[in-house]
Amino acid sequence: MPEQGTINGVNVTQLRDTIDAIQDTPALADFRFRARNRWIEGGHCRTSIQGFYGAGGEDTSRAQPFLFDADEPPVLLGENRGANPVEFVLHALAGCLTTSLIYHAAARGVKIEGVESRFEGNLDLRGFLGLDDRVRNGYKDLRVVFRIKADAPAEQIEDLCRLAQARSPVFDIVRNGVPVSVTLEA
Repeated sequence: MPEQGTINGVNVTQLRDTIDAIQDTPALADFRFRARNRWIEGGHCRTSIQGFYGAGGEDTSRAQPFLFDADEPPVLLGENRGANPVEFVLHALAGCLTTSLIYHAAARGVKIEGVESRFEGNLDLRGFLGLDDRVRNGYKDLRVVFRIKADAPAEQIEDLCRLAQARSPVFDIVRNGVPVSVTLEA
């Protein structure tokens, strides 16, 4: 890792200090992210994301919550007031793979000039609609295509792309699933 400075918009000095602090105090690595959602009408709902727990305490750096509207396109009985939930999965995967790639490139001293990517998934509505129990409810498959411009040989860019997949939390969630518990409050 480079000794100091900023690479790809990442403060590598701060990144190194964070890694050292977590190695010294592993509990600092425990984070708890939260979201609140409210149904509005039809397929339209709104999610609010603000505080989270991390690095040993409650984070209060966000003065205002991030708001995300989800809806469906008209062909799926919505009014296009936001991307639909399965499109948000593509957005989450895109953001996390890109961030993972950029941060690990910075840690290795690789300057990235540009990253573009395309994400696509196939989904069969028969699962969601309960028409065929053999059809899964979610995506059948996902495809990701990256275009990366950097001051590094192709082998190093390919290695960073593999590393992004190996270290991306959202890639892990999508690829391996995660236990989910649902509780109904009175």
